[in-house]
Amino acid sequence: MFSSIAPRYDLLNRLMSLGVDQSWRKTATQLALQNRPASVLDVATGTADFALMLKKALPSVQVTGSDFVPAMLEVGRLKAKQQHIDITLEEGDALNLPYADNSFDALTCAFGFRNFANYERGLQEFHRVLKPGGRAVILEFPPPQPGFFGMLVRFYFRTVLPTLGSLVSGKKNAYTYLPESIMAFPEPEKLRRMMEEAGFSTSYQVLSFGLAAVHVGVKR
Repeated sequence: MFSSIAPRYDLLNRLMSLGVDQSWRKTATQLALQNRPASVLDVATGTADFALMLKKALPSVQVTGSDFVPAMLEVGRLKAKQQHIDITLEEGDALNLPYADNSFDALTCAFGFRNFANYERGLQEFHRVLKPGGRAVILEFPPPQPGFFGMLVRFYFRTVLPTLGSLVSGKKNAYTYLPESIMAFPEPEKLRRMMEEAGFSTSYQVLSFGLAAVHVGVKR
């Protein structure tokens, strides 16, 4: 599914975020680079949007992007080449990362964590490959909150977005699955507890009235 939408994946993120995902990424970038890490692993990097933003924000950092979809990585490599930005993009399973323990100063995951088959296993891998004191930053779409605004968001995700996605890409199934994955994702407070159980000291903030949330975990 992800291979089939790789050429339009960046557009999908713009549609799902109502066009404000880049501002959220900037917030997550500041949090990830707060301590000026020498190395960052961007997990579920997709087409490398976030990996490229990290490198632009801190040119000295060594950025490695990992994803399990080769077609996504090829789009990311093309973007990096066009922008003359030096990052490493590698195929890898987020639930069994191909890196040694204590390898990275920071780790990021933007809009990919909810697609993991096992959240706990993913967090354990994040913790394993980070150096002690390293920071994990997870940027995600939490489930829409109760109330009128949340009702509008649910209507958009379940009705408007699949129609738009189908018109743009012809891949309605993907544009139906991805919004539904948001509805099934843990609430921000539950994700915070899961990160604590995995060995992180964790805080989070919600963005744009709850459309997104960014969690920061420091490896204890």
